[in-house]
Amino acid sequence: MNIAQWIVYAKQYLTENLTNDPYLNAKTDSYLLLQFVTGYSKLQLMAFNDRELSKENCEKLTALLERRAKGEPMAYILGETEFWSLNLKVSPDTLIPRPDTEMLVEHALNVAKEKIQQKGKVSILDLGTGTGAIALAIADELKKCGTKYRILGVDLVAGAVALARQNAEQNDLLDVEFQQSSWFQNITEHFDIIVSNPPYIDPQDPHLQQGDVRFEPLSALIAEDQGYADLQKIIAKAPQFLQPQGWLLLEHGWQQGKKVRSFLTENLWHSVQTVKDYGGNERVTLARLK
Repeated sequence: MNIAQWIVYAKQYLTENLTNDPYLNAKTDSYLLLQFVTGYSKLQLMAFNDRELSKENCEKLTALLERRAKGEPMAYILGETEFWSLNLKVSPDTLIPRPDTEMLVEHALNVAKEKIQQKGKVSILDLGTGTGAIALAIADELKKCGTKYRILGVDLVAGAVALARQNAEQNDLLDVEFQQSSWFQNITEHFDIIVSNPPYIDPQDPHLQQGDVRFEPLSALIAEDQGYADLQKIIAKAPQFLQPQGWLLLEHGWQQGKKVRSFLTENLWHSVQTVKDYGGNERVTLARLK
């Protein structure tokens, strides 16, 4: 079988087996699998699509195609994904970074730049760091500006912490620190900014049985009290770990903005506001200490 024939076969196979996936791009996935196995670029695959695939490559491609046809995310199959301007390793220990979370990074950078103007430096804590995506994206932008910063990412899962450290090394951001901690448990200092994309899905949400999330760690997805438990915990405890006039930025579900704002107001936070993601849904809420 040559490259062109495999592309036709793979596209049809994925289309037939992933009929309920509204985000499926069978052509893109087919090319990504070919690039992963053969080491060729997409341009090379297109230019030499009459080239025969080796038996070994066909066997590898078949195994990967079957995994994708069962709905496994491409990021887990390939072991990496892109976020912000970074290439990040991923594993089943972590969530797959999503474009919506870039909104959290964007607004954290806006707040960070204000702090830098005031103090000449900024310190940031990333709770539930996972792959390190948020911490590393912020660090990458601040590094380009030549500003002074301290960024610490923490996660309950040891495998996630190890992966975040690998991603820091891979992206030449070794000044970002990562350590194991259950939220604030092992934190002993105060920060200018705390950011978090915590678990916020209701354990009874039927969407947990659909799409990519079926393969992602439940501990990073669900929270008790209809998805609000961890959000409330962070809102209540964050003031103990923030500098005066420090900021808290939280990602949450698209229907959770109203309640998150009320939690913040009840806990005497100031300048509470929610911003929408690129799809027009309420996604990130931020607030300031007095």
